Amino acid sequence: MIFKRVLQRELVSTAGGVFMTLFTITITIMLIRILGQAAGGRVDSRDVVALIGFAVLNYLSIIVILTGFVSVLLVITRSYQDSEMVVWFASGVSLTQWIRPVLTFGMPLVLATCVLSFFVTPWANRQSAEFRERFEKRDDVSKVTPGKFQESANGNRVFFVEGVSGDLTKMKNVFVNSTSGGRNGIVVANEGAITTDENGDRLLVLENGMRYESIDGQADFRIMDFERYSIVVQTKAKAIFGDTSAKALPTMVLLASGNNISMGEILWRVALPCMSLLLMLLAIPLSFVNPRVGRSTNLIIALLLFVTYSNVTSYFQASVARGRASFAVSWWPVHLFVVLVTIGLFLLRLNVNSRYHPLALWASLKRARLVRKEPS
Repeated sequence: MIFKRVLQRELVSTAGGVFMTLFTITITIMLIRILGQAAGGRVDSRDVVALIGFAVLNYLSIIVILTGFVSVLLVITRSYQDSEMVVWFASGVSLTQWIRPVLTFGMPLVLATCVLSFFVTPWANRQSAEFRERFEKRDDVSKVTPGKFQESANGNRVFFVEGVSGDLTKMKNVFVNSTSGGRNGIVVANEGAITTDENGDRLLVLENGMRYESIDGQADFRIMDFERYSIVVQTKAKAIFGDTSAKALPTMVLLASGNNISMGEILWRVALPCMSLLLMLLAIPLSFVNPRVGRSTNLIIALLLFVTYSNVTSYFQASVARGRASFAVSWWPVHLFVVLVTIGLFLLRLNVNSRYHPLALWASLKRARLVRKEPS
């Protein structure tokens, strides 16, 4: 049918533009945020691209949901704005006949949301946490960027290195300022290297340098020359476990756990595909707009509905995670409410000549009452 082919083609082209817009906005925000973290020394600059990818995957399910919702809304709103809906209605096409082509367009998005919600997003969260934990477990000297002062994790040392080798084990012109037990020491060396002793501790071995040491509150200080000087920069490294929070655990692990926090996360993962499907169906009657009036009003309403839908779902998730409500009675009420709202809007927007229109149903009810009152 021409109607379905035209609608699906327009939905696909609009969805492409909407997805690229949302994706570009998301990746730009993530780029700015993670570059700021790398500049502040909180993540490794070599991991920036990977961390941006994991962050985008984390938000990709929301992007897909918004893509389907906004695409259906824009396409049908434009049809109302350009008076195309009048032509379709005059040709005998009811508003309910938009459901099938919208579902044909939207089911791949719903399936993509399922895969992202249940598998991809938890994996991305685990990988991102492992990258960050691996960087945190590196010794303080390994985090140093040549030509930049770097404070140690515990805040009692400041390192400066003029240059490093490609494998980050050899350094030249090293400066270390340390504070411990009321003593302030400054070590300057021509060369330095990272080694590991028999206990597994990481050592910074400095060669051909000088050490200046002073005591707080005293005017005198000591100056020492050395050929070799070792500083412990990291004790034996611990294993990297990654993120063990519910949002990073695989779905099967959450189901096997069955505690409140796990079930709260399951509720959120189940809600995302439901949101994707129901919002696209809700967008069909929600797209109604008077051609003589601007279409900004229904777009604002649609945005508020999406935010409200998401926040109420988050509220139920938090209630389950805190043990205030059970999963069985919390996962479905908000979705049922959206279904009822969608049905109500469909009935309101149906052609007045349709027998399912509220006015037609009211007229049938009145006729039935009159028939019962007539004497036999």
